[in-house]
Amino acid sequence: MLCEAPEGLASAVLKPLGASVLCPVEPVGRWFEALVKRRARNVSASFHELEDEKESSSESEDEELQIEEYPLLKTLEPKDWKNQDHYAVLGLRHLRYKATQRQIKSAHKTMVLKHHPDKRKAAGEQIGEGDNDYFTCITKANEILSDPLKRRAFDSVDPTFDNSLPSKSEAKEKFIEVFQAAFERNARWSKNKHVPKLGDLNSSIEEIDAFYSFWYNFDSWREFSYLDEEEKEKAECRDERKWIEKQNRAARAQRKKEEMNRIRTLVDTAYNCDPRIKKFKEEEKARKEAEKKAKAEAKRKEQEEKEKLKQAELEVAQLAKEKEDEEARQQALQSKKEKEIQKKAIKKERQKLRTVCKNWNYFTDNQTENVKMMEDVEKLCDRLELVSLQTLNEVLASSTRDEGQAEIQKQIQEVNAQLAKEKEEAEARMRQATKSSDHAAGYGGGSKAWIEEDLQLLIKGVNIFPAGTNARWEVIANFINSHSTSGIKRTAKDVIHKAKNLQKLDPQQKDEINKKAFEKFNKEHSTAAATADKVIPSERFEVPGYDINPWTAEEQKLLEQALKSYPVNTPERWEKIAATIPGRTKKDCMKRYKELVEMVKAKKAAQDQVNTTRLKK
Repeated sequence: MLCEAPEGLASAVLKPLGASVLCPVEPVGRWFEALVKRRARNVSASFHELEDEKESSSESEDEELQIEEYPLLKTLEPKDWKNQDHYAVLGLRHLRYKATQRQIKSAHKTMVLKHHPDKRKAAGEQIGEGDNDYFTCITKANEILSDPLKRRAFDSVDPTFDNSLPSKSEAKEKFIEVFQAAFERNARWSKNKHVPKLGDLNSSIEEIDAFYSFWYNFDSWREFSYLDEEEKEKAECRDERKWIEKQNRAARAQRKKEEMNRIRTLVDTAYNCDPRIKKFKEEEKARKEAEKKAKAEAKRKEQEEKEKLKQAELEVAQLAKEKEDEEARQQALQSKKEKEIQKKAIKKERQKLRTVCKNWNYFTDNQTENVKMMEDVEKLCDRLELVSLQTLNEVLASSTRDEGQAEIQKQIQEVNAQLAKEKEEAEARMRQATKSSDHAAGYGGGSKAWIEEDLQLLIKGVNIFPAGTNARWEVIANFINSHSTSGIKRTAKDVIHKAKNLQKLDPQQKDEINKKAFEKFNKEHSTAAATADKVIPSERFEVPGYDINPWTAEEQKLLEQALKSYPVNTPERWEKIAATIPGRTKKDCMKRYKELVEMVKAKKAAQDQVNTTRLKK
């Protein structure tokens, strides 16, 4: 398409163009070289043009690169190359770790052109022999900075790097400025190139959390192989090389640990001094306090509502109770009045019956029969109800003496029959109770009769081995068999059955069994009690199980505590123990201690015997 004519001019078609002609062109010179490169790399002409532009830009950078001459270059000791600043030797002190490989190569080229021994020798300068010339330092600097691994090792111990950390006093004055510089300085060691910024005072909590999370999980590439004191290449044998490598590895690990501690100290100091963190913490604390107060207020209101409801319910219940009590009181008063009325009526009818019988001289002139009739009349007064008394009095009022006597005799016979029936029922119940008692006493444990001694042992065993004891009923049966003189072997089933029967007994029957056991105990020990004053007392004169003044639970607790407080090797132990228990002597304490030991031994023996029996089964 033709371009538009400029303003003030016009465009016109003079004649049509002819057909295009394809003319072969053969590149020569640098164009031929470019063609060969494109065909070899299989790239287009535009890519080649970009590459040419890149090379030209790099050449322009090389031309712009300024080399800063190191004033102490000629005074360097080649043998002390490890302690020299390689960037300064090549004149790249102003670039240091930011210098590219092309710049390092260009700087080395410039330094070689200027300080090569042949050039200096041609200029009449004195040259050191062998590797003693300072030009060796330039060669060594290029060797280290051209190798990425060696350069990283040197950069890790860059002598110009500031390892110092800001203090808390500096952080109080200018926190952002001081710590921003410190973090940017140390960010060069991060393996991750996208290092978050510290931000400013207006940064959000998410940005600050992301920043500190990054630095608390900081991954550093800094390593300290450059500071190895021994070079394994100088080792004479394989074992020496291994030893040198081991020493160097330990030293590197120690320096790496110190470096990570330094970074962690920097992060901790910044976190503790960060005014934004303090502000967020105060806001969070205030928020939690507000939530806590709101919850407490809501809980208080809820509690008040509950108290109000509870009070209302209590008032309703109180009113209902008062109403019920009032009704019950009124009912009781009414019932009392009715009972009083009935009582008065019964009293009146009884008096009336007595008066009628007395007026008729109790229907006999014989003194003995007269007394007997009086007793029968009193019996009628006691046994007959109000209606019966009224009916009887009405009959007596409208009848003659003989008819009255017959009616009285008839009532007396009915009452005597009723009394006889009640007596027979009572005797039947008593026989049944006696039969049950005999069955429990003689046949409660199967076909084996239980004597009083075995019953005492059973009660004692139940008290010694309470509920929860392992294999309790086997242990109690074993205890009875070990101490009984009857020769009857009791099983766990017998003991359980007998214990259940004892629980079902009436309180009177239980008291009777205990009374018999106590009488038997007194009978057996009466001889020992009678001669006790004539015998010289000893530490073991007391009858086992006989204690005139039994120990209370409080005294037992004091004894156990005293036994713990005064061990066996304590001088005058029992005197001190007795002093802690009011009302107890040294002899009482020793006696109680022996009883407890024997009880524990008996319990343990019974338990062990049951366990042995189980193992045999």
